[in-house]
Amino acid sequence: MKKSLIREELDAIIFHAAFSVICLPVLLIPGLEIGIKLFMLVVLYNIALPVTAKLRGHDLWINIWLFALILSVFQVFPDWFLSHQLGILVFPEDGFPKFGTVSGYMAGLWAIPVFMIVYASVRVGERLSPRAGYLAAALLALVIFVGSEETVWMLPSWYARNVAMVGHVAVYIVIPEIILGISCLYAFSQIREKRNWHKIPAAFLVMLLYLGAAAFFFFAVERLLR
Repeated sequence: MKKSLIREELDAIIFHAAFSVICLPVLLIPGLEIGIKLFMLVVLYNIALPVTAKLRGHDLWINIWLFALILSVFQVFPDWFLSHQLGILVFPEDGFPKFGTVSGYMAGLWAIPVFMIVYASVRVGERLSPRAGYLAAALLALVIFVGSEETVWMLPSWYARNVAMVGHVAVYIVIPEIILGISCLYAFSQIREKRNWHKIPAAFLVMLLYLGAAAFFFFAVERLLR
């Protein structure tokens, strides 16, 4: 059992390292708009991961990935709310069709960080303790999501505006993103052994929690504290 876990974890590291290496040349392809490039990477990830998992016999990967992909589709709604209703998130014209004001590739892009957070946190929780797993989910969400906010504006993909910022990170969204990481781990742990259809309401509830947290902390930071 221990050898199997080590092999699976090493496969996860190798897979994501290889995907990261592929990202740079794809992003540097001349003549293609950034939305098309990001869509290509999103499709590549969401095909390559379950195929690799199937070939390597990693059922946990597929279980987490399916939950992450369903959640990614639902995450269009918070992004749409923040960009259209509040006007504090911008998805510039990037050459790819949009859902309202949200770039279409976002329906699959969220699956990448969600998979990484949940998978790593599940393994930490199993090796150490459930509490350690949730701490890992919070820290990973902070690092991954804040890192994304700090860098993706350069592509450009999305960026915040008209809110308090630290660098290129919107202050109001930091705690909701940590809550997202923790709630993803909790939701997956509740439906891990259940039928796949349970992933749909679980992912929807996680999305609602994130949307509510984003709205609340926007109000708290931008209206009550400023």
